[in-house]
Amino acid sequence: MTIKPYTKQELALLYFPDSSPVVASAHLMRWIMRCKPLLQQLTQSGYTKHTREFNPLQVSYIFFHLGEP
Repeated sequence: MTIKPYTKQELALLYFPDSSPVVASAHLMRWIMRCKPLLQQLTQSGYTKHTREFNPLQVSYIFFHLGEP
């Protein structure tokens, strides 16, 4: 997988390709919220619940904790 900026929706659809964009985003955010070390790293890197795009560093954290889609 390429580590680059992704919107929440783009990344969510990579993890849940058979879901609608809204459902995929909800599933991804649920996974992120349940993984406390990941959420902590994302928060320290500037992520908030209103962030619309993950930067490459945040994407690398997600891939590390959740695996590549």
